Amino acid sequence: MIRDGQLLDIARSLVAAEAAGLQALAARLDHQLLEAAQMVLGCSGKVVPTGVGTSGETARRMSHLLSVAGSPSLFLHPTEGLHGGLGAITPDDLLIAISKGGQSGELNEFTRRAKERGAGVIVVTSDGASPLAKLGDLTVVIETVEGSDPAGIIAMGSTLAASAWGDALALVTMQMRGYRWDEVLFTHPGGAVGQRAAAKQVSSSSLRGPSRQAAANHEA
Repeated sequence: MIRDGQLLDIARSLVAAEAAGLQALAARLDHQLLEAAQMVLGCSGKVVPTGVGTSGETARRMSHLLSVAGSPSLFLHPTEGLHGGLGAITPDDLLIAISKGGQSGELNEFTRRAKERGAGVIVVTSDGASPLAKLGDLTVVIETVEGSDPAGIIAMGSTLAASAWGDALALVTMQMRGYRWDEVLFTHPGGAVGQRAAAKQVSSSSLRGPSRQAAANHEA
């Protein structure tokens, strides 16, 4: 029987390792993030995050947040893609393929075929030498901190880091696009956010957000 104190120590060690992974990711963010944002901005179609398992849930979350931040995005599961859903992918689209190990057969095949159809491809993985990594027009390698994925099997810290990278991509793209907070609120009338906006409880300073001029200055 494991004692309560031991269980809490296990939990704290995991969260500490996950936090260390996020700190390491923050320190490593560089021009690749900006390059990925430019690819999103240059996408005249839709951004399509994809993945299987926990990476699939990360992709689904990323898709939602990209849309919230002004970049039209839809999640497509690679298995569905290989059963006809691939027909939704066009040369105007941008695929973001997420996989810790880059060895998932259905994801790799879906990504390969999407690329053959002319879509751009960003790969987010922990293994820069994996088959999936080689398919990326841009490949982002997110290193896994020891202990953040229990036994190196359960993808906890690695998918948390991939999610954080996606958060950074959504926010940076929003800033570069000059997408305003009032535009965010227009597409988010439901829930507590919508209620606050309707009641004008959101301060004017929080509504100002990134300006079009700031975006123009960045592009210049």
